[in-house]
Amino acid sequence: MILDCAVIGGGPAGLNAALVLGRSRRKTILFDDNKPRNAVTSESHGFITRDGIHPQEFKRVAQEELSRYPDVRIEKQRVHRINKENTLFQVETENGEVYSAKKIILATGFKEVLPDIPGMKEFYGKSLFSCPFCDGWELRDQPLAVIANDQRALHMAKMVSNWTNDLIIFTNGNKVLSLEEQELLKSYGIRINEKKIASFIGEDGMLKKIQLEDGTTVLREGGFITAEWKQAASFDATLKYTLNEHGGIETDSWQRTNMEGVFACGDTRIAGPSQLIIAAGEGCMAAMAVNGALIEEKFN
Repeated sequence: MILDCAVIGGGPAGLNAALVLGRSRRKTILFDDNKPRNAVTSESHGFITRDGIHPQEFKRVAQEELSRYPDVRIEKQRVHRINKENTLFQVETENGEVYSAKKIILATGFKEVLPDIPGMKEFYGKSLFSCPFCDGWELRDQPLAVIANDQRALHMAKMVSNWTNDLIIFTNGNKVLSLEEQELLKSYGIRINEKKIASFIGEDGMLKKIQLEDGTTVLREGGFITAEWKQAASFDATLKYTLNEHGGIETDSWQRTNMEGVFACGDTRIAGPSQLIIAAGEGCMAAMAVNGALIEEKFN
């Protein structure tokens, strides 16, 4: 059987793409190895009717809805390789199975590389986060930290100041803010600490203090970090799409890459964390574009 589309990645972008394809009567397989970026997250926010839902519950509901559509199948395995042969894509899984598809939607997302600070992983996803729009409300009015060792410190501090008036930037031993930027932040009551962080102090992932290398501690009850983002896809491929300056897959407004038949949506295109509702919307757009392309090919 030749698939109309293979969707790689089972997050909100891939799930919504599969839903729209199923409703368009397109033979579709969604490949999902269930290793999401938000595995440490207990609640997802900003998606109307689903605000506060656990990510795995979100996925369970979505997969249940997909089961109504006979043309959609979910394969719970990782894609190992994608090659294009003539007009078809050959999708090989880690188990050695090969599927042929007319179109490909890449919704593999990003993986985050946290700063190399002892103990950070214990608090990440519970009181330290990467997206203020996702978790700022829960940390509102608390003494917060922005942990950033590069030029993103200024932008993140401005963002986080929307949720608290008690904010300190920790640059972890780096000088990343100009004198002008420092003066600007201080004029808004945002403090700057350039000492190296030794560890985090708290219980059950809930931050209480940040311990610095000189032995001093600073009271903080949560915060936001600037992580590094890398493409989560680890498969070999002869796909020749272009990455933008942030490392995301470049597309047009219809989620089409510069390689015929390959589409991308969600975090893998944005090159960083976005809200579930944005990723799902992009998945919808990619599926509509795939469906439109297949219809045009039928009549040509």
